[in-house]
Amino acid sequence: MRRPDGLILIAVWEFISAIGALIGISAIILFAFPEISHLYGIGEIGANFGLGIAVFFLFISAFLAVTAGIGLLSGKEWGRVLSIAYATISLLRIPFGTIIGILVLVYLVKPEVREYFESSKK
Repeated sequence: MRRPDGLILIAVWEFISAIGALIGISAIILFAFPEISHLYGIGEIGANFGLGIAVFFLFISAFLAVTAGIGLLSGKEWGRVLSIAYATISLLRIPFGTIIGILVLVYLVKPEVREYFESSKK
């Protein structure tokens, strides 16, 4: 069975999202962490903790997006499942992530897309 064209668009969106997350991590490391040096005591600890959590979640988001994109392009069912999970998380990224997340969810549960992944298992 031929790969549905929409899967390539979804994979590209996931790779672009991963690049955005990596840019966010770079911005935090280059600009936010150095500014914490002006804080003292609990403020510095809280800022370090908060920024560390942000970097952690951005890294997880980038890893999930890249892994899902690779899985989609290789026709693996786990790639479709990860893409559904990533689209669900994208719903929180108002307004564009919400719109794209809904479109991705609707597309990935279509019968012809599911059949593609089922036929590629064999």
